[in-house]
Order: sequence, then structure tokens, then C-alpha cells
Amino acid sequence: MEKIEHTTVATNGINMHIASIGTGPAILFLHGFPELWYSWRHQLLSLSSLGYRCIAPDLRGYGDTDAPKNSREYTVFHILGDLVGLIDSLGIDKVFLVGHDWGAMVAWYFCMLRPDRIKSLVNMSIVFQPRNPHKSSVQISRDLFGDDYYICRFQ
Repeated sequence: MEKIEHTTVATNGINMHIASIGTGPAILFLHGFPELWYSWRHQLLSLSSLGYRCIAPDLRGYGDTDAPKNSREYTVFHILGDLVGLIDSLGIDKVFLVGHDWGAMVAWYFCMLRPDRIKSLVNMSIVFQPRNPHKSSVQISRDLFGDDYYICRFQ
């Protein structure tokens, strides 16, 4: 893992920590909750050895990336702004996008709102769930899985 480079990129009004390795077509990995870039360490090493540029940020509010105090600064639009700014700062036009858990939900919206920046998508754990204007995602999770579900417990 000593080959993985750690840098900080200014994007969308925050400083974002990224772990990256390799050259070639870019793969952007989005971690789940409660995870960090570290969840992707094995994939970074493996896929970079196959000729890919692998990038795994700590998303807004996680790890070594800035965590704004105002909860209104954590919308999907803020997070997508962070990611578009990230790939812009790295000089990347389009990425292969890989998401897990919370990162998969972000990835679904990234593909919907900025398809011009995505080559393809691989998502794990989360199917696309359209926003329900009548119930919060936490309430939907509580209704389906109960108060002991990990997302509900962290609220």
C-alpha cells in the first residue's frame, strides 16, 4: 500500500482527501457508510496493475476530507459538485464509476445528473431508489428494517 499516493484537492469549497495510484483510464471509487477510501485499497492496487488510474476519495464529511458544519451542505448536489470538481482538477473528462453502499446511491445520481462524465457504472449493495417526497430515506429504512438497522442506529 506504500505505492498509493495521498493528496488533498480543493474542490467545490472544501478540501478533499484522495488516494490514487496508476495511469491510464480513470476509475473513481465511492465508499459506503461508515467507510473511507481505505475500503478500496485492494481494488486500487489490483486494477492499477492492469493499467488503470484508480482514485478513491474520502467523501464530504468523512476521513480527511473537510466536514462542513451546516447539515444543509450535504445534499447530493454538493457531493456531486465535489466529485465533478475533483475529476476536473485531475484533468479527467470521464470515469469508470464504482460505488458501494452510500457511495452507490451517490453514483446512481451522478449517472443521472452528469451522464456526460461517466463511461460506465458498477454498483454494489444498493439498487436505485427514487426519492420519495413524502418520506425521508431514514424513515423508509426504519419502516423496512426497524430501529436496529445500522442506518437508523446512527441517526
